[in-house]
Formats: sequence, C-alpha cells, structure tokens
Amino acid sequence: MKLTHHLLFSTALLTLSSAASAAQTICVYDPLGANGEGFSFMKDYTLQAKQWGADITLKPYTNDEQASKDYKDGKCDGLFTTGIRARVFNNFTGSIDAAGEISTEATARVVIYLMANPKLTNDMTSGDTEVVGVSPLGPAYPMVRDKSINSMAKMSGRNFGVLDYDKPQQVIVDKIGAKGVVVDLNTIAGKFISGQVDIIDVPAMAFKALDLGKGIAKNGAIIRYPVAYLTTQILIHPAKFPQGYGAKSRTWVASQLDRQFKTVQRIENAIDSRYWVDLPSSEKLGYDKLLRLARISLVAEGVYNKRMASIAKKTRCLESPSNFDCSMTGE
Repeated sequence: MKLTHHLLFSTALLTLSSAASAAQTICVYDPLGANGEGFSFMKDYTLQAKQWGADITLKPYTNDEQASKDYKDGKCDGLFTTGIRARVFNNFTGSIDAAGEISTEATARVVIYLMANPKLTNDMTSGDTEVVGVSPLGPAYPMVRDKSINSMAKMSGRNFGVLDYDKPQQVIVDKIGAKGVVVDLNTIAGKFISGQVDIIDVPAMAFKALDLGKGIAKNGAIIRYPVAYLTTQILIHPAKFPQGYGAKSRTWVASQLDRQFKTVQRIENAIDSRYWVDLPSSEKLGYDKLLRLARISLVAEGVYNKRMASIAKKTRCLESPSNFDCSMTGE
C-alpha cells in the first residue's frame, strides 16, 4: 500500500513538473504583425517570463478575431489583445476601456497600475482565463472625414463605424443619432478611407498603422476628445503556466508603464498638428453627460463591470473633484 501511494505521489509530481516546464504559445494581435509596437513589447516580455519558469513562443496575428478564437479554442495558451476584445474573457479588466470612464493619462496611470495590486488578484481570474498584464494603448479619438463634423448635431445621420463585437459603441451612436456601420479592425480603415463611414473612434496608434491619413486627407480631422482610454491586455490559461506566474507577470508589466505611456505620447506627437482640432467647449459637457448615461445603462446590463466603474470614478474624482459627475450617484 505504501509503495502504491509513493508511486502515485511521484507520478503527480512528475505531471506538475512537466506542466510547469512545458513550452507555451501566446497569440499576439498587432495590426502590423511581428513589426508592430505590441509585438515588440511582447518579445521583451517573453525574455522576462523565462525567469518565472515559462518558455513562450509568440504567434503574430493581424486579425484580432482570429487570435481570440484560437486562444478560446486552446490553440494558444495565452493572448495579447485589446481591452475591448478581452472583455468577453474578463469583464472587470475589460471595463477599463469603458466609454467616458477614463479621459486623462493621470487617471489611466492609477487605474492600470492598480491591476497589479494583490488586493485585486481575485478579479484577475474569470473562468479558465487569468489577466496577467494590462498596458495603455491610449485614448480613442473621433476621426472624421470632414472637420465640420465637430458636434453631436452634425454627427446626426452620419455613418459611424461600429465594431461588430462592441455593443457600447452602437448604444452611443444611437444616442447621437448617427447611423452605425459594422466594421472590424480589418475593415475599419478601408471603409473610412473609401468614405463608407464618416466617423470612427480609434487610438492615435492606429493612425499610422492603418494609414488613416488617407481618409482624413485635406478636409478631415482628429477631434481631441478622448471617448475612452484603451488598453492592451495579456491573458493566459493559468493551468498551462507555472504556479504563481500571474502575480509575477502583472508586477513586471506594471513596472513598464512609464515606457508604455511614453510610447503612446510619442505616437500622438508624431501625428502632424494640422490633423488635430479641439472639440468646442460648448460641446464637451454634452458629450460627457451622454457617455455617463450610456455607461450607467451598460453597467446595469452587465456589459460593463460595476466594481471597475466605481474604481475609475473614485480615481478620476480624486484627480479632478470639480468634474460634473463627482457629486452625483449612480456609478
């Protein structure tokens, strides 16, 4: 009997050792594939991951839907993708990207850094997925083919590109009175450049990567109003990685935030100033209120995470207590 127990125990140890030492594959979405900023960051990440007992191979994707599907189907052990795409796997971290929730780098820094706090460890796991790193992708700005489209009234009736998997965008477009045109990250540039859509919301990082200057051309503009603060996130199937991997990964990714925020700023600064226009101050409060009402309704529906909405509001109101919504309840 003792020999049997010993054999069983030894077999279990060998199984655990084999799982921990096995190589892992991470699907990496980047619109520029292996030549993009995201993939470059993940190459540095894999070098660090060796110290945590992982042996990672990166698999580049230029199609975010396919990358997510392969991760979900178990063809990859991890996934690097946008926060919006990650929301289906983890509603908590996926709600950092909620419309109007974060509009400044200062608020984004605090909220994203919190994702490495051990007090939020339980929020990092949902089903068979663990979020092991959150990084800034930058603010999403409205980009228009006609710079005169600089108010909600002027957006009414216009064709607005809406990601097919992001319900919040359609809700907001409906409230504005625009016409939602379904796009994905592979078709959004082509439809904008060809004029099939008049307006899109994307981060500055997409401007060069997707050649959006061709759509803006001489008459369009980037409206300097952050509709949302977008992120990239690293997800894993934890059973495929060594024990304790997640906490080590989140700590390292958080240590790289300065680098990532500088990348966002560098890319924004590289866009010619002639493309940028400011939202009229008379319009800003109206947008803020519209996004707040949309956000509250989406939290109530479970699309956005209530706990994240509360964390984000507390953070932005500590930064700017005079914000119109800081004295209001509902978030």
